[in-house]
Amino acid sequence: MATVTPALENARRLVVKIGSALLVGPDGLNVTWLNALCDDVADARRRGTDVVLVSSGAIALGRQVLQLPAGPLRVEQSQAAAAVGQIRLARAYEQALAPHGVKTAQLLVTLDDTTDRRRYLNSRATMQTLLGLGVVPIVNENDTVATDEIRFGDNDRLAAQIAVTCGADQLLLLSDVDGLYTANPKTDPSAVHLPVVEQLTPEIEAMGGDPVSGLSKGGMKTKLMAARTAVAGGCAMVIAEGSVMNPLSAVAGGERVTWFLPDTDPQAARKRWIAAMKPKGEIVVDAGAATALNQGKSLLPAGVTGVTGRFGRGDPVLVMDRNGARLAVGLVRYSASEARSIAGHRSDAIEEILGYPGRAALIHRDDMVV
Repeated sequence: MATVTPALENARRLVVKIGSALLVGPDGLNVTWLNALCDDVADARRRGTDVVLVSSGAIALGRQVLQLPAGPLRVEQSQAAAAVGQIRLARAYEQALAPHGVKTAQLLVTLDDTTDRRRYLNSRATMQTLLGLGVVPIVNENDTVATDEIRFGDNDRLAAQIAVTCGADQLLLLSDVDGLYTANPKTDPSAVHLPVVEQLTPEIEAMGGDPVSGLSKGGMKTKLMAARTAVAGGCAMVIAEGSVMNPLSAVAGGERVTWFLPDTDPQAARKRWIAAMKPKGEIVVDAGAATALNQGKSLLPAGVTGVTGRFGRGDPVLVMDRNGARLAVGLVRYSASEARSIAGHRSDAIEEILGYPGRAALIHRDDMVV
């Protein structure tokens, strides 16, 4: 049976990674190309696709403004260049999307924001809220504070992590190459293009090479690392040559690319991830809450009759009925002490009890495996 590849125009939630070499040239920002890209983004939004842009370019822009020398920069120089370039990069996207009536937001993240569960949940909640409001988030690594120990090192892997975080079903890496080859096509004329990769085998991963651009830090090796993260999260990934005008339209129109196919969907992958976690506590619920959980609803504090264990916000906990039967496992939105305080109370009483407004659900249905 023939392999069916995804269609970009059918994406429910699309993450697009833009490399520095595409966005910034010797004369500064490539405004014409950026405007064409944003035309495509606006078209995707009109089709009902949520779009997140993971954009490089802040350091490249900033170093031009600061007239820093060519070649590798010291960490503090990179941080200074990022601080200058980030504001210009965000403004450029805002100005390119504003004529389409599309609002933008800037999110700056570090590796710690995805490895620390609480900060991961905060990032996820922020992106979900922005996308729900029709905003296009512009995401970049926070190079103003990142060091060699905590940085992603390239935006390919960052984009894959963001795709998993926000539950994207497609990730597009716009690069200076039109996909994966059996060898580096710039140095080996016998290299063969691979249009579809159904499984990331050791043989496929061995095809990764080194960066070929003076501005880009990521090579094919980092793209394959990104692909592993994306497909494990249920997200299809595509590598495309991005220097053409309207690159999203070009991919949708049949330009040569490489698709990496997942074996599941984002929601199923997230549920599998949650189910594999070791619970740090237990929450006991009444019969009404147990029925609601079986109907696919979130767990509200009102249905909780007991809380045991020591856990923080974002930790996995078991949900049990009063007979000790396991009902679910999920990521809790309150600490153990907070959960004990609000147990048995209506959600509209949370602010009065805790002294600050909280989330209505103790465990949201999207963070729970029944």
